[in-house]
Amino acid sequence: MTEASVVRAEGEADKQMAQASVPFTLAVDAMGGDNAPKIVLAGLETALIHHPKIRILLIGDEEILNQSLKNYPRLSAACTVRHAPESIPMDMKPTAALRVRGSSMRAAMEAVAAGEARGVVSAGNSGAMLALAKIIVKALPGISRPAMAAVQPSARGDVVMLDLGANIVCDARNLVEFAIMGEAFAQATLSLKAPTIGLLNVGSEDLKGDERLRQAAERLRDSVLADSFHGFVEGHDITAGVTDVVVTDGFTGNVALKTGEGALKLALGLLRHVFQTNWLTKLGYMLVRPGLRRMREWIDPSRYNGAVFVGLNGIVVKSHGGADAEGFASAVDVAIDAVENTLNDKIRHRLEQLGMLGQPVEAKEQE
Repeated sequence: MTEASVVRAEGEADKQMAQASVPFTLAVDAMGGDNAPKIVLAGLETALIHHPKIRILLIGDEEILNQSLKNYPRLSAACTVRHAPESIPMDMKPTAALRVRGSSMRAAMEAVAAGEARGVVSAGNSGAMLALAKIIVKALPGISRPAMAAVQPSARGDVVMLDLGANIVCDARNLVEFAIMGEAFAQATLSLKAPTIGLLNVGSEDLKGDERLRQAAERLRDSVLADSFHGFVEGHDITAGVTDVVVTDGFTGNVALKTGEGALKLALGLLRHVFQTNWLTKLGYMLVRPGLRRMREWIDPSRYNGAVFVGLNGIVVKSHGGADAEGFASAVDVAIDAVENTLNDKIRHRLEQLGMLGQPVEAKEQE
């Protein structure tokens, strides 16, 4: 590395540390989700305990919010309310949501695009969020398709997985972009310096999978990500924690995610049934209850709430629509981590190294 490169790297590090130490604003869609705004406000009140310097731009029905804020003194002191007369229903189609000009979700996206806020958090309609984010916040130069990324538990610790449903059909370039974004996301949220990356496939052998997977793998092996690229991984490798990042298309990722959630519910249900069989199994439950409590805390869905639409010109975080206050607070934590750990700067840096920053995307790859 040349002296100029060292100086540049040190300057970028100083810049990132300075950015992370400066208080910033998050825009929050107060009307999105199954139990808004109550759960949203309660979640923000909890999140501010750990992040007292954060400012909140709270967007929604002004009369309802001002009345409700009387019950949340910490949030009331840290937020500014902005009126938005409409909200987007959870079952509204994305094309219809784009036409709702006065929605709280749109206003939150506009605040990020205008630079008033560094990120947005919403528990609202995910399809509408992605559509609005693409049009208002826009993708980073060099990113053809933003992806949905989230953290999942594994036997070796937390694992980043993407795409989880934003892009049903993907080509080799999209998968390479997802690998770049997944690496940056793991660095920002899991504090991993050099996360390992795997491409989800039907087998670990190099000849397995379709052409797009083999092309993506070849590009990654020939790139600056070569040392981090593990190769192909299979479905069972996700929960085994074989790699820190698992990359796949949105269709496969969403199916894998929901299959995992279903398997977990089944296992917990069967375990509950076993311990309720007779007095002996109930006694056994009393003996192992402390361990089961720790396990429940480890795999608690609230702890993993908060998926990020990575690859955008701002931080956009989707909370589960049915999340409780603790879960919404976790989504806010994800947004704060992404901002403070300069997620987008890390993505831009990798795109620049790969010669993809601002690179035009062919029309056939955008279809």
